[in-house]
Amino acid sequence: MDNLDIFSYMQERQGEKESPLAVRMRPETLEEVVGQQHIIGPDRLLYRAIKADRLTSVIFYGPPGTGKTTLARVIANTTSAEFRQINATVAGKKDMEEIVAKSKQDMALYGKRSILFIDEIHRFNKAQQDYLLPFVEDGTVILIGATTENPYFEVNSALLSRSNIFELKLLSAEDIRALILRAVSDKKKGLASMDVEISEEAVDFLARSAGGDARSAIGAIELGAMTTPRSEDGKIHITLEIAAECIQKKPMSYDKDGDNHYDTISAFIKSMRGSDPDAVSYYLARMLAAGEDIKFIARRIMICASEDVGNADPQALQLAVAASLAVERVGMPEARIILSQAAIYVACAPKSNASYLAIGDALRMVESGKICPVPRHLQNVHADSAGQEREQGYLYAHDYPEHYVKQQYLPDELQGTVFYRPGELGAEKAMKERLERLRGDGG
Repeated sequence: MDNLDIFSYMQERQGEKESPLAVRMRPETLEEVVGQQHIIGPDRLLYRAIKADRLTSVIFYGPPGTGKTTLARVIANTTSAEFRQINATVAGKKDMEEIVAKSKQDMALYGKRSILFIDEIHRFNKAQQDYLLPFVEDGTVILIGATTENPYFEVNSALLSRSNIFELKLLSAEDIRALILRAVSDKKKGLASMDVEISEEAVDFLARSAGGDARSAIGAIELGAMTTPRSEDGKIHITLEIAAECIQKKPMSYDKDGDNHYDTISAFIKSMRGSDPDAVSYYLARMLAAGEDIKFIARRIMICASEDVGNADPQALQLAVAASLAVERVGMPEARIILSQAAIYVACAPKSNASYLAIGDALRMVESGKICPVPRHLQNVHADSAGQEREQGYLYAHDYPEHYVKQQYLPDELQGTVFYRPGELGAEKAMKERLERLRGDGG
């Protein structure tokens, strides 16, 4: 190790000591990872690939604080390949060129593979992503991308086709609880050396208030430990009040299992579904007064607008989506008015769950293995064959009265299958009548 390497090593070690608690507490092995068992359970593909050091290009996506960077770190500690990391918010093409050059050199001289971890990969523009493609394809680098955005919209389709996509989900309250207790009790990287104690009420509150974001919960206990004076017994005691102040949320009236919280949101949703705007207003007020995340409430309204109102009043979903965007821009206390408007509209709207049932039935059929060939006349024609659709038997709907013509759309094996059964209320009633008239089947 030369002088420069020694300097870099010491600088890195010093940086680790001064890093935020959430960074210091990141797991270093698969066994230390909490949550995400749907992708890193012992019987899962990703677990086996990491353990065998046979990882291929992957993209991790999910909300903040769910462990995307943590998994990359675990891979870095496990692999025999060279591990290199960049952040797409600050890196450019020159950085990638240098990494590609080093990767080629390592492969040529030492036969070593190279892993490139790109955090916030969705921040790369199309040209930057395109640059990586040939080197991912020929194995010069194994790509690990991390993003909070849906990669199917934000990442080059060619990169996607060469990568396994793994969705990370919000951690459960029990997962967060385990991480909090680990951070408090860890003597090497955690807060145990500071004689920090945290009450059961504070642990439960933080676990349920973090919204599945481990970084948020651990950051709160670190802030509490750093700002709370020692008690007479010489220890730092993090109480429920301190925890609430540090995470900037009011303590809700939770019991040990959090039933009160889940009961309230359940009652809110069922009141919207049941068309009771007064009950909706009451449960909304309960959540707002308790400091519930307004974005969480907005998401529930959007889901209800689609699942329970659907095409009986398509305007409900539009209003719910607009409300979701508005509350993020406006914030509290005015956001309460926007949430109230959207929730009451959804409550008062005519109801239909026909769309919800249709996609459920269709998914069950597909997941059961019923993947049938697309009828020949519906198959895609190549760009250089434009105008030939009619030659393969396709009837162009706009050529016919009312822009409709009877022809087969479902595969042969599924002819006569009905997934969507429109209801009798609101706009969906007119949709049902039109479908029946066009089909000429009387229902």
